[in-house]
Amino acid sequence: MKAKVDQLYQEAETATQKYDGARDRADTAQRRLRSLQDETARAQAKFNSARDALGSIAAAQYRDGGIDPAWQLALSSDPDRYLDDAAFAERAGDRQAGAVARVRGQLREIEQLRGAAHLELTSLRSRQAELKQQKAAVTGKLGEARRLLSQLSPGQRAAVTADDGTGRASRSAPDARVPLAAGSVAAPDSRAAAAVAYAYSKLGSPYVWGATGPDAFDCSGLAQAAYRSAGVSIPRTTYAQINAGQRVSRSELQPGDLVFFYSGISHVGIYIGNGQMIHAPNPSAPVRIAPIDEMPFAGATRVV
Repeated sequence: MKAKVDQLYQEAETATQKYDGARDRADTAQRRLRSLQDETARAQAKFNSARDALGSIAAAQYRDGGIDPAWQLALSSDPDRYLDDAAFAERAGDRQAGAVARVRGQLREIEQLRGAAHLELTSLRSRQAELKQQKAAVTGKLGEARRLLSQLSPGQRAAVTADDGTGRASRSAPDARVPLAAGSVAAPDSRAAAAVAYAYSKLGSPYVWGATGPDAFDCSGLAQAAYRSAGVSIPRTTYAQINAGQRVSRSELQPGDLVFFYSGISHVGIYIGNGQMIHAPNPSAPVRIAPIDEMPFAGATRVV
């Protein structure tokens, strides 16, 4: 039963990293779409101003004896029609042709921006569909794990979710961190030390998939929040975090290094020395200290 629950949690965490990545991509697409919409609005305002200027020229021509047919095209409800009229520039004269050229360029810019916005909207919808799919995968795995645990007695459930190794700490045993910190090698960089200190301060915080703090975390959310507190920006997902710095071997580990697990790089912890890390394990356990050999080691990265 324990092996099955652990497997479900690991599969849920893999899906969580994919969900976090999809959410980042959706957020990026949303920001790009808003930027394109703002840029399109500015271009439209410029176009309207230039078109008004053409209207002034046409009004002057009317006072002087009527509107030239070319200007009637220019002021029609279909601006594409006059912009594509090859004879217009010749008939309107140099001054007017320059004004029309500016309007032509602005209209084309608007068309390009609208096309880019359409592509970005399509991308956003694709990302949102991916997000929905990954969310369903996570909730499905977690729901299955909860269902299995609900079938057990309290004693059996405690045995399944009990710590396997030594050196872990939770809110129920906060003093467990003191000897570890005292016996550990100091972090080589002040920012790494700050990230470790932040992780210590979050011991006992609940695991919530997709969370980045300040009160709950998933594994990569804790790593990101820890370094954010030290003024260092790192990516959101484990797949990207492993490439956020210099790769180091297990024998070279120093406090503050990020340690990764499983062949799919689906879990991360913050190394604190003495073969220990602080990590957000899964929904059945809070942020805690654990030995790095409790899971299949996949690599490590020194962020700073």
